[in-house]
Amino acid sequence: MSTHTTPRTERSGLALLVIAAAQLLMVMDGTIVTVGLPVIGTGLGIAEADLDWVLTSYALAFGGLLLAGGRAGDLFGRRRMFRAGLVVFLAASLLGGVAGNGGVLIAARVLQGVGAAIVAPAALSLLADTFPAGPLRNKALGVYGAMGGLGSVVGLLLGGALTEYLGWRWIMFVNIPIALLVLAGTFAVVPGSRGRGGLDLPGAVTVTLALGSLVYAINRAGSHGVGDGLTLAFGSAAVALLVAFVLIQRGARDPMLPSGVLADRGRLGANLVMLLMGAGQLATFYFLTLYMQTIEQYTPMITGLSYLPFAIGIGIGSGVVGPRLQARTATRTVLAIGMAVAAAAMGWFSLLAPGQNPLLVLLPAQLAGGIGLGIGFVAATIGGVHGVAPRDSGIASGLVNTSQQIGGALGLAVLAGIAVAATTGQPQGTPLPDALTSGYTAGMLGAEAFYLAAILTAVLLLRPRPASRNAEPLGSASR
Repeated sequence: MSTHTTPRTERSGLALLVIAAAQLLMVMDGTIVTVGLPVIGTGLGIAEADLDWVLTSYALAFGGLLLAGGRAGDLFGRRRMFRAGLVVFLAASLLGGVAGNGGVLIAARVLQGVGAAIVAPAALSLLADTFPAGPLRNKALGVYGAMGGLGSVVGLLLGGALTEYLGWRWIMFVNIPIALLVLAGTFAVVPGSRGRGGLDLPGAVTVTLALGSLVYAINRAGSHGVGDGLTLAFGSAAVALLVAFVLIQRGARDPMLPSGVLADRGRLGANLVMLLMGAGQLATFYFLTLYMQTIEQYTPMITGLSYLPFAIGIGIGSGVVGPRLQARTATRTVLAIGMAVAAAAMGWFSLLAPGQNPLLVLLPAQLAGGIGLGIGFVAATIGGVHGVAPRDSGIASGLVNTSQQIGGALGLAVLAGIAVAATTGQPQGTPLPDALTSGYTAGMLGAEAFYLAAILTAVLLLRPRPASRNAEPLGSASR
């Protein structure tokens, strides 16, 4: 075996720290602006109806370009692309911090998403290059998967503190020293293997535009109706672009998404579960933040601190319960357990009410939801890269992250529409706090439906089977 896959033991721990920190940073920025959205909207004159684009612009660029980012790492060198992505992310964070209007901030968020799309798949592939298949790699994958869940909550906690004490611009500026530290630590990361072929830019651009059009159509349908002209135009464009993407993939010499990566139904199932988890998670944070700041009048700092039970729950689920379950039973069972706990938490959230004691619903339901999602993130990450050929590990890694980010963007668009419909559908004379809370809880029940669908997906698609004899497995856990 080459030295690229057998680094010195004393450096593997530092390499894992660097890779995990990078993943934490990329996922953290998906939610770090959430708590500060009301302040950002006021400061930059962004209409309330357009605030969600500060969230979705990052998720769309991140998710839409992840597969291309994974392929770029395979072709041009994973550590090289890891470093390049960090530089792009750093520059975008600086631009966002000095933004003078909403357009510049959203553009900076898109550029952050581009950097994250390069970093995240390279990070997971470098992890596979660093740790040999087996228990060590599974433990490392567990740490990486935990960052996917924990990063979102860390973003909420940090975003609240920075917004209140330093101003919302520090939500962007804080990325700069962290990215510089990660860059400095990349000397401990192996260069990683390289492949041959080309980069499917037409496929990457087409799928990103398709998803952006779809999210815009869903958002507009919620405010202007399904029959609105622009809603229909962007919906039609999304369908046409998705068809074009499929045709491009079929005819491409080096397609962005090789058919073999999703030919295994276990990997397909794991990615679908990740998409459904992302769809429920980002929307849950969005509704909880609005509930805490709009209904309960929490300050940004208190709002951020109120997410601590979620962080603790994800730590328990991903660091304690998930790995133990993964060692004893099949991945599909672990996923079903995690999603059942998360779905129960969403049902608990549906009991939220104005002026309610936070100890009754808000805080304990977060703890339960965090445990369920923590279990799910670890299992879905391992299942999504299980048995993939080394030459396609960057694509498989990118697809796992793509599923989470695209799920978040689509889920937020769908559930926000449900929340608006539930709010406006309240009987005339209903107090505004009660009407708004009814909308938020309706969105939570929508997230519960996503998690129940994830259970069904895991049971139907993930079945125990041996890894292919022709491929060195990236993850070696049983399904």
